[in-house]
Amino acid sequence: MRDDVIRDVAAPGRRALLRGVGGFGVAAALPGLGACSAGPQSTNDTGSGGSGKDRTLTAVIGYGNDGSWDPTQTASAFSMAANNHVYEGLLDTDPITRVPYPALGTEVPKDSGATTWRFRLRPGATFHDGKPVTADDVVFVFDRILDPKTQTLAKGFFESWLQGVRKTGSDSVELVLKFSFPDGLSRLTLAKIMPKHVFGRPGAWDDAIKGLAVGSGPYRQTAHHPKSNTTFEAFDAYNGPRRPAFRKMNWLTIVDAAPRVAKISGTDAGAQIADNIPYANISRLEQGGLKVAGGAGMNNLFLMFDTRHKPFDDIRVRQALHYAIDKEKMVKVALKGHGRAASSFLDQGNPSYRRARTVYDYDPDKAKALLKAAGVTGLSINVLAVNVSWIADCLPTIKASWDAIGVRTTLAPQETTAVFTKMDQRQDYQVVAAASNPNQFGLDADLIMHYNYGPQNLWMRYTRWADHPVAQQLFKDMDRATREPDAGRKKAMVQDYIDVVAEQAVLYPVIHNELMTAWDPRLLTGIRAQPYPGINVLQAAWV
Repeated sequence: MRDDVIRDVAAPGRRALLRGVGGFGVAAALPGLGACSAGPQSTNDTGSGGSGKDRTLTAVIGYGNDGSWDPTQTASAFSMAANNHVYEGLLDTDPITRVPYPALGTEVPKDSGATTWRFRLRPGATFHDGKPVTADDVVFVFDRILDPKTQTLAKGFFESWLQGVRKTGSDSVELVLKFSFPDGLSRLTLAKIMPKHVFGRPGAWDDAIKGLAVGSGPYRQTAHHPKSNTTFEAFDAYNGPRRPAFRKMNWLTIVDAAPRVAKISGTDAGAQIADNIPYANISRLEQGGLKVAGGAGMNNLFLMFDTRHKPFDDIRVRQALHYAIDKEKMVKVALKGHGRAASSFLDQGNPSYRRARTVYDYDPDKAKALLKAAGVTGLSINVLAVNVSWIADCLPTIKASWDAIGVRTTLAPQETTAVFTKMDQRQDYQVVAAASNPNQFGLDADLIMHYNYGPQNLWMRYTRWADHPVAQQLFKDMDRATREPDAGRKKAMVQDYIDVVAEQAVLYPVIHNELMTAWDPRLLTGIRAQPYPGINVLQAAWV
């Protein structure tokens, strides 16, 4: 999973999420679900076959499929994309606009500012094992998310504003909010409704981590081979709003760029769509008749500092290292123009974007002056970096920029799992360079900032900054913004505390870049490139 841009780094039980890629015990009891296998792809069921409208859609995903598949826990690019096809929330959101639409719930609440939202479940909705979706299943999932004794990633998206969920009938539920929170409607897609009779069994959450997926969505998982592929087929009993257009789907995980591109190109292309396309390959793929489109959003290369490792406890040192980076060169050389220097924690397309009070425009003289003011000379830095392909392309610019101001720089790219295992083990480090994209979870700034700067999350544990007085005040300001009922006032409060985040530069983006998707327009229609990892084909079809 070397190219998995977010991984599971914000979930408190992250190491548990990364363990285990063997078979899952519950699978044998569920019709049509094969057990896991870690064998080579050539020996696995590829889900290929069929012709015409019944042929298999083959997709290439540039991220690993061996991360957690538990929807309440995962930040894995592959499994999150797949889960959007397998599971439903009460509401789901459009993959591009993120506007909520009815999924298992029959309608979007008319009053988004109310403190009670009532939902009736879609008549006839069933899980992939044939059993009906009930209010008990909804309560089961939300109880897990809100359980103070259970640490899940989803908890951080709900606990600040959602008091609880109660059953009001066999097919109806009521969500009770702590205060008015209209942004919560779009977050309901992050609470995928899972069958209590499956995942309420002892050990079943571990099975979910390993790959067991049983939902009510338009596609059901038919086989899961970690490090190879996952297959799906249309769920014939699905009666929801986005009907499956593909009889079968085979999603291949190919992390390395060259074989990923090869799989979709040429006269013998084995796939019709691929994400995470390297910028250097765009022209050749277009010349071969493929459509290549990008989505600009929160995808970013960020620097994270250990603030208890001197001299990175000094704000001037952190700022100096950001000012020293020639970001325009990085965008031109490494990203081939498909990005821009960060001028806020948020990307410029975010509805809450405002240029930050502190912007790290390239200024090596200012960087040298800040280091001198901090009394720092002869600094040597080992950059612990993830080996995501586009991050690796950016690293030489960081080294050249820091070397140029007298900071001796060593690059140490490693697999994502290795980097964050060191973080989990609280090993000493200086600077981490990695990729992140909280747009997988949504667009609202409150969610994005709490994902990165929530007082209890792993990012703050990694930076060892949460106890700093500035951090303590920041967390209070963030909480006040969450509770602010006036949308305009809330937006201004968020922008103000983002100014603090920018100034402190504890965990902060260097550049935001586009993510590229390629597909064959002669075969597929309705594809939209999304600005976060993975694909969504719920509105796509064969030509």
